[in-house]
Amino acid sequence: MADVPIDIAYISRLARISLTGEESSRFSGQFVRLFDFIRELQALDVSGVHATAQVIPLSNVMREDELKPCLTQDEALANAPAREGPFFKAPRILE
Repeated sequence: MADVPIDIAYISRLARISLTGEESSRFSGQFVRLFDFIRELQALDVSGVHATAQVIPLSNVMREDELKPCLTQDEALANAPAREGPFFKAPRILE
């Protein structure tokens, strides 16, 4: 059980999503399980484990640069919520 009460309404406001009461209680339970799992991980003895940024070996992911068919401009814009001429239209992020 989480030591700190989880304010799902605050989290949903930060995420800019609206939740129903059922979704709020479901997410609340999921947060509690997530925090419990984090607590379990924090309890592990990792003193002999070296820090790493990659847990599986890297392999060469390069491939030949081949020309392949792609979407046309109209196909790419077909599901765009907003468009302006041949471009995607996005809300302004800078004032």
